[in-house]
Amino acid sequence: MKNIIFYLIIGGVAGWLAGQITKGSGFGLPMNIVIGIVGAVLGGLLFSVLGLSAHNIIGSLITATIGAVALLYIIPLFKK
Repeated sequence: MKNIIFYLIIGGVAGWLAGQITKGSGFGLPMNIVIGIVGAVLGGLLFSVLGLSAHNIIGSLITATIGAVALLYIIPLFKK
């Protein structure tokens, strides 16, 4: 249970950070948090493909933020 809460918090912070990084590409705070959580999964998959992994909270936050930023750039491509 602690792991799930940890991932939700990291994903939420990552979504907020991704919204700040991609000014103008965000969908508002609540949706950016959801995107951060999904982005955390995407970032984990991307990093595992590259043979990288996060072993602490900072690494997890970086991984999730990169995934969320990637997702914020990909989503508008499918909205068209």
